[in-house]
Amino acid sequence: MCSPRTLRLLRWGTATLLALLLVLDLAFPPPLPRSRETSTLVVAADGTPLRAFADAEGVWRYPADAKTVSPLYLQALLTYEDRWFWRHPGINPWALLRAARQMVLERRIVSGGSTLTMQVARILDPHTRTPWGKLKQLLRAVQLEVHLSKAEILDLYLERAPYGGTIEGVEAASWAYLGKSAAHLSQAEAALLAVLPQSPSRLRPDRHPEAARRARDKVLARMAELGAWSADEVADARIEPVVARSLKQPLYAALLAQRLHAAQPRAAHIQTTLDAGLQRTLEERVAAYFSQLPERTSAALLVMDNTTLEARAYVGSVAFGDKARLGHVDMVQAWRSPGSTLKPFLYGMALDDGLIHSESLLVDAPQSFGGYRPGNFDAAFNGPIGAASALRLSLNVPSVDLLDRVGPARFTARLANGGVTLRFPHGAKPNLAVILGGTGAQLEGLVGAFSAFNRGGIAGRVRYTPDDPRLERRMMSEGAAWIVRDILESNPRPGYGVGTFDTGGRPRVAWKTGTSFGYRDAWAIGGTRQYTVGVWVGRPDGTPLPGQYGAVTALPLMFEVIDSLPRQPGDNATRTAPASVTEMDICWPLGIAAEQTPPSMCHRRFPAMVLDGVVPPTFAERDARLWQSGRLRFEVDAVTGQRVSVDCNGHPAREQREIARWPALASPWLSAAQRQAQQLPVLAADCPDDGRQSRGVLHIDGLNDQSTLARPPGATHGPRLQLRALGSDATVQWLLDGRWIAQTQGARVFMRDFEDAGEHTLTALSDDGSWARVRFRVVH
Repeated sequence: MCSPRTLRLLRWGTATLLALLLVLDLAFPPPLPRSRETSTLVVAADGTPLRAFADAEGVWRYPADAKTVSPLYLQALLTYEDRWFWRHPGINPWALLRAARQMVLERRIVSGGSTLTMQVARILDPHTRTPWGKLKQLLRAVQLEVHLSKAEILDLYLERAPYGGTIEGVEAASWAYLGKSAAHLSQAEAALLAVLPQSPSRLRPDRHPEAARRARDKVLARMAELGAWSADEVADARIEPVVARSLKQPLYAALLAQRLHAAQPRAAHIQTTLDAGLQRTLEERVAAYFSQLPERTSAALLVMDNTTLEARAYVGSVAFGDKARLGHVDMVQAWRSPGSTLKPFLYGMALDDGLIHSESLLVDAPQSFGGYRPGNFDAAFNGPIGAASALRLSLNVPSVDLLDRVGPARFTARLANGGVTLRFPHGAKPNLAVILGGTGAQLEGLVGAFSAFNRGGIAGRVRYTPDDPRLERRMMSEGAAWIVRDILESNPRPGYGVGTFDTGGRPRVAWKTGTSFGYRDAWAIGGTRQYTVGVWVGRPDGTPLPGQYGAVTALPLMFEVIDSLPRQPGDNATRTAPASVTEMDICWPLGIAAEQTPPSMCHRRFPAMVLDGVVPPTFAERDARLWQSGRLRFEVDAVTGQRVSVDCNGHPAREQREIARWPALASPWLSAAQRQAQQLPVLAADCPDDGRQSRGVLHIDGLNDQSTLARPPGATHGPRLQLRALGSDATVQWLLDGRWIAQTQGARVFMRDFEDAGEHTLTALSDDGSWARVRFRVVH
């Protein structure tokens, strides 16, 4: 037994030592991380890394802990590096003595004596390779054991172990060297990653694969020797080669990752809603698709799931980092002219307002809207046309006509409520040019809004992370969305005319293209039951790309993407129309139900989709000088058939008659029978003028009907004519083969060279409804 004096000395000595250790601990606290400082890792929905952002020191370090890495890796690490990790106090004296004995006998380092805790101490507080440095490491290891739990120490190792270069932690190393998560390692891979931190520069598999293989096999042998893994498992693992994979950080959805990282710069882990496989596939497809276009051309692609509103693929540019293509500019967020992509929303709003049904008679002819004279993309006009066809053909004049009746300010406000914010120049107000792309919009806003056609009229904001709120707004009624979607779906794919080619079971797509003024922006947006896909093509700097427009540049890619998306049962099943939508026959030119139209006034009959039972008539003409469209009632002499006026006497036997009038500007496109059916009978000679005159007739001066024109001898140009329209003081639009070529005022003259050989038709159409047409032939 110890004497009382000895016991007192031991107690005092112990207390003094503990006090000294406490003072040293307070004076030299362990350099613990303030937080789990890692680089930011942006991952897909399944956890696949998309892009990593190094920390402030340029180190690549991904979040990792014992729960997220493979159990095989933990087995290899703890068995090979520190079997007594869960039991020792940070230092394993027996391991240190064994290592020292081996070094003395072999005169070289045979095995290390460092525990995982000591390795973490060295990582957090590097030391010199001197006895004092080793003592410092030992003391730091004890400190760590006091301040942290074993699990916390292990997690620090998993995140901070050196793996060569700027790579730290098993998760970053697994993706860098193996191209996979540390959660899915084979036994051979687990052994490789367990041994790499011993000498990360010498054993890097991308530079020294053979040395890495030998070190891995040493771990495998130890696992078999200690019975952690069976001999058969180890034998199979030895067969697996160590692939020399070049270090490459993941770089998918780079611009979305950059966007999310900017919003959460301190986040260690950002999960997106993207489908990793689909993202990789579409990035490769976009790069290949645009490789043949001008080098400065870029593109953007966005795929959204209609059910969840989650983005499945996000391509912000053709090639991230490509300076020539301005690949750093995210065109999913860029403000660009939307071209004609807003037209479906206008038609849906017009349906809800009771202005049209699917076959309402619209007029595609040169018209003036307060001095604004829109033309079509191909400069041709179609005359009388149904609303559905006008939307499918993306005709400009009917769309401007509708917007003028809806109101530009109200239209843009409704779009904003549905999630499509439009940008106008400072001080500018919404005007009629909005519907032709005279504004700025973003691809993500258009995709979210376009989904309304497959979501019962409810638009949604695209979600990029699971935490993004689900924001939905009603864009239009369910019935209006159904009608517009049906119209857009019935538009055949380019090259697949109705009834001519089998689309091979491909999904039905409601699609719309758009091209901005000057060929600066090409768009294609389409939706199926499950997905909405948007594509933009152009130059980020706004330089025109002549010949590149939506249907040629963007649409083929959009269909490729839609056809590659996962299919759902019933994608092509016939959809039942909502109760608010009914089908009935209507008649032109009145535009009302056929059952309410006398047979003599039903010049053309169509099946139409009607919303809420409302069958609006054809729009009345704006110009007061024109006859009003619709029914025109008058009296005729029962014997002669001549028209009589109200104040006309001497015609006792009278009959009431009625005709249906077509819009005046549609006249040049009507058949002879249709024009005759809307003519008023001649007014009886003894009757005063009733103000009802047939529409005036222009005369084209300078070219006779059925003429043949030949190139003058020795001329370098085709026949040159001096033309004018006689019979009207109004503005006259000139059309050659249905395409606009000139505008004159009254009888003013204009000159024209006719270069193309063959048969041609020249039409003069006045704003007052009068018109003239001549046919001629050009020979060379």
